[in-house]
Amino acid sequence: FIMLTYVFMLAWLGVTAFTSLPVYMYFNLWTICRNATVVDGANLCLDLRQYGIVTIGEEKKVCTTSESFIKMCDSNELNMTFHLFIVALAGAGAAVIAMVHYLMVLSANWAYVKDACRMQKYEDIKSKEEQELHDIHSTRSKERLNAYT
Repeated sequence: FIMLTYVFMLAWLGVTAFTSLPVYMYFNLWTICRNATVVDGANLCLDLRQYGIVTIGEEKKVCTTSESFIKMCDSNELNMTFHLFIVALAGAGAAVIAMVHYLMVLSANWAYVKDACRMQKYEDIKSKEEQELHDIHSTRSKERLNAYT
């Protein structure tokens, strides 16, 4: 179970890493939208090549002067998508924290059970030795009684 939990924790760590990328992209886009509305006449562009969406050879830029960019900034879908990506990132992060906690508890329980098995073996050996000592002592006592009679 420890190994399986470790593999699942690594998988959730990967999910967390991949959900952080859209949050970063949408945050940059949201910042450009906010700055474009504050500064009129500024031509701010977002180069999609830096995110790996398009190949390096293509030049795809989304600039604030285009009408589609203005519509995108004014739409509610952008804000809703941004918030949903944040919730997905928080959920994946919570799953990673839960897996790490479960891994620690599972390891501690395994160590406790292993120690309890060793302690049980020790108690068994100690009990057998005490029984042998008792048997030897009782045999010698009987021999002494027989010697006096």
